[in-house]
Amino acid sequence: MAAVRLEAVSKTFPNGHTAIRQIDFGIDDGEFLVLVGPSGCGKSTLLRLIAGLDSPTSGRIVIGGADVTGAPPQARDLAMVFQSYALYPHMTVRDNLAYGLRVRRTDRAVVTQRVAEVAAALDIEALLDRRPAQLSGGQRQRVALGRAMVRQPKAFLLDEPLSNLDPALRAQARSELRRLHRRLGMTVVYVTHDQEEAMTLGGRVAVMRDGAIEQVAPPLDVYARPLNMFVARFIGAPAMNFVPATLVGIDAPAGAVAGLRPQDATLDATDGQLRATVDLIEPRGHDHLLHLRLDPPAVDPFLAVVAGTGPPPVGAQVFVAVRRDRLHLFDGKDGTRLE
Repeated sequence: MAAVRLEAVSKTFPNGHTAIRQIDFGIDDGEFLVLVGPSGCGKSTLLRLIAGLDSPTSGRIVIGGADVTGAPPQARDLAMVFQSYALYPHMTVRDNLAYGLRVRRTDRAVVTQRVAEVAAALDIEALLDRRPAQLSGGQRQRVALGRAMVRQPKAFLLDEPLSNLDPALRAQARSELRRLHRRLGMTVVYVTHDQEEAMTLGGRVAVMRDGAIEQVAPPLDVYARPLNMFVARFIGAPAMNFVPATLVGIDAPAGAVAGLRPQDATLDATDGQLRATVDLIEPRGHDHLLHLRLDPPAVDPFLAVVAGTGPPPVGAQVFVAVRRDRLHLFDGKDGTRLE
């Protein structure tokens, strides 16, 4: 395995579109880093730059201490797993796993040994004689990962590999992937638009917007102390509420914005800083998501998560109690965090 370093990397396409803007950060040897952001933010382009499938307009890419900025993909010793898995349908699982080694003319005994080791690590030994059409989505995902592992690359690049799975299988595959990383210590760069996936998988999360990295930190740090309103809105479900705020007694610019996560909104029938009317209730099993209409209007809707089975009914007048230690304060002009 190896560390990956991006040094002031940018990418502008011939049509003038700048997809990556001066990205500069490192991925440690053995780290599981997740690139997350909305569609079109540049995360897949960044992965392709690391892989060598695209070339940066400026900057350097360093893998294992070597500058590979101009090196072709095959010289970088990386393994990429795509959303489609890209398995050979006419080959058995065994032959899919072995293919990359065979084209490199690896000794047959070494091929047999590595295939056996990877199949055991991924618990797919019973599938070795099947073809991809005979496998479930989760099994195909493991085979695609195994085909990358058998080469023993310097790092793994995964581009939304779980997006084709149904929700239950996707959650199971996430757990398997996390356990596998903990056991094998692989260097992984993982792309997803799913913030829940990013939070559960990443040792660190890099939140992207418009080709730039907004914040890189452990998942809980990103959730607890987002550096700006974009990160605060994108990370966490339901999304954070924002209301205009006047700050008294502290040195802060005019036009501040207070952020409060729906899970931190405490409802009271008679007392609280914000008065509201219940406009819609979404039962979620273990709790209810309430859409509130504030009075006076400030944001629509204001969301609150209420635990238990007895939320106030639609049309009820309620108050939202706001605790100072649960607030996130931002500059209303540029969206940056104030504390």
